[in-house]
Amino acid sequence: MTTEISTQTQPRGLSLQSFDDAFRFAKMVASSEFAPKDFKGKAESCLLAIQHGSEVGLSPMQSLQSIAVINGRPTIWGDAALALVQSSPVCEYVKEYTEGQGDTLTAVCEAKRRGYPAPTVSRFSMADAKRAGLAGKSGPWSQYPERMLALRARGFALRNAFADALRGLITAEEAQDYPAAAVSVSQPEPVAERAKVKAASEADMAKARKAINGTHDLGKLADFLATVVERHEAGFYTDGQASDLKNLIDVAVGVLQSTAEVTA
Repeated sequence: MTTEISTQTQPRGLSLQSFDDAFRFAKMVASSEFAPKDFKGKAESCLLAIQHGSEVGLSPMQSLQSIAVINGRPTIWGDAALALVQSSPVCEYVKEYTEGQGDTLTAVCEAKRRGYPAPTVSRFSMADAKRAGLAGKSGPWSQYPERMLALRARGFALRNAFADALRGLITAEEAQDYPAAAVSVSQPEPVAERAKVKAASEADMAKARKAINGTHDLGKLADFLATVVERHEAGFYTDGQASDLKNLIDVAVGVLQSTAEVTA
């Protein structure tokens, strides 16, 4: 007989029942003062953050405050990760403390999963930070080194002990410490030239329009939108092409919603 308990929790706050509800909410947030800086005016990014957050049990507003894209990958802020773990019924306890001082300062995090014989223990020391080139960096690593050590130890412990609760997301603080992929930015290519080189061909655009117009499933339309956003950000759609496809998706969603209301 297992002592394991499900990590599923009841949703809180606003409940978005459809893709149309979620996208309208994302548009509203993106144009409001409540939008985090990176999401301001970006309804598609708001929608994807809400989706990522919902997969780990965060409400829409919690998702917008707690999910961030760092170096091209979705992450979760450290305190939100801890909150998710602590609210999970499989979490028995999470303990955090430090050992030593100065160059021997070490942050320790013990994460105990219910039913397991021993806690998962992670340590991150000032020596580790120096080896990783973090100690002394301008910003939080210079101003709050003890806090940054604690967040690193916490991230490792929570991911090792509660990967199911976090759905594989790493903490934003950890992701920020990793170097971004090497990209030449000394002479940035003008946007117009980049779009001219990487813009989708008319054949590809015609294929995308046909796929959207032939889709009768809101979930697939949400996938299409995510793909359009990703390709646009990667430079494979011009602003005009991305806007064209997003408008088609909006129309398709509206048609499906109207049809559902009529048949209900």
